Amino acid sequence: MKRIRTKLKKNDKVKVISGKDKGREGTIISFVPKKNSVIVEGVRIVKKHVKASSTNKGGIVEKEAPIHISNVMLVCPHCNKPTRIGVKFLESGEKVRYCKKCGETI
Repeated sequence: MKRIRTKLKKNDKVKVISGKDKGREGTIISFVPKKNSVIVEGVRIVKKHVKASSTNKGGIVEKEAPIHISNVMLVCPHCNKPTRIGVKFLESGEKVRYCKKCGETI
């Protein structure tokens, strides 16, 4: 499987644009690069049966499962809308991300 280059980063606020959790928002907790997926806080909650051990109590635990990168979209902090991300260079030579809807840097 080919890895997708993404402009998303950890702690970005994203909105789910397809699937059973469509419309829900959360922040990116981590990336799963081999599956081209992200783990978003509060999205795609699954129940996992955990066996008891000396360190943890067993039972059924709810946790976030990975969701494919193509199913999430960054929410612009300025216009609060899901948007595509562009990359541009400033006069100082710094590389920044910007919102394609409002043009503000992210």
